[in-house]
Amino acid sequence: MTDDFSIIPAKAGIQGGGALVAALDPRFHGGDGVTKEQTEPLFAQQAPPATRVRGYWQSVFYRLRHDPVTLVFAAIVLLIVLAALFAPLIAPFDPYKESIVGRLKPFGWRGHLLGTDELGRDVLSRLLYGGRVSLSMGVAPVLCATLIGGMLGVIAGFVGGRTNTAIMRTMDVFYAFPSVLLAVAIAGAMGGGMANGMLALTLVFIPPMCRVAETATTQVRALDFIEAARASGAKTMTIIRYHVLGNVLGPVFIYASSLVSVSILLASGLSFLGLGVRPPVPDWGLMLSTLRQSIYVVPLVCASPGFAIFITSICCNLVSDGLRAAMDVRM
Repeated sequence: MTDDFSIIPAKAGIQGGGALVAALDPRFHGGDGVTKEQTEPLFAQQAPPATRVRGYWQSVFYRLRHDPVTLVFAAIVLLIVLAALFAPLIAPFDPYKESIVGRLKPFGWRGHLLGTDELGRDVLSRLLYGGRVSLSMGVAPVLCATLIGGMLGVIAGFVGGRTNTAIMRTMDVFYAFPSVLLAVAIAGAMGGGMANGMLALTLVFIPPMCRVAETATTQVRALDFIEAARASGAKTMTIIRYHVLGNVLGPVFIYASSLVSVSILLASGLSFLGLGVRPPVPDWGLMLSTLRQSIYVVPLVCASPGFAIFITSICCNLVSDGLRAAMDVRM
């Protein structure tokens, strides 16, 4: 008996799904009597093209591009950052220049769009320059805490045992105090100042960042591909670098983005209490502290630093929520 597949023309072998159709169609069982008009419709029946599957980060960017709310608030945050960076070019007046005659003037007085403060300095210029300090104190502690806390969390979660107990019980000591009180206590003990304030905020953010990294690493450590890497003879640092970090960075990055707004608020609070930036350096929290005594004279001018803090914090929070939604594969 002749095998049906032996009489399939050679051309059918390169047509993907058309070969199977040709093999099963009775018109091909006649040998050399098959005409070109009979074969062309069968060879045209191709398998559908393979669908391109997006990678994880491609899916994240795709979701972000189709999230208008996140894009709008991210644009606002970008504008705030650019305004702070280019403050020397944008500021209409010298933020340190005082004027006894121009004290506590309302919006629009002699070109001062947001009025003047208690020493006659332009509020808009000080807000632009103060954004540099406030944003720096909001981002720098989070970056430092992410590096230190993330590293400790990965080590504790992957090694386990006594190492995990020693690191995590130390972090639990910091959890015994509210973050605001802990930041105030550390900054007060070190004497205040911008550098000490940033150090205090870094110490406050390390424990929660370590907890997030440790939890994510513990979940990844139990997966099969980690055991396969160990069985293949890979060293611990190699496994952490190539297999663990890629799966831990997502949750850590999401949590770090949510801490930026908290850091801005805490930094402004320290400056408001006199434990952060020292006068006459412009800072949103310090401006709010010095203007609070004139709230009944020019209320809108006095509320300007608080409005800047509110807008920046709420925009950072909404951008963080958008990043969480985009990076969460379960949503």
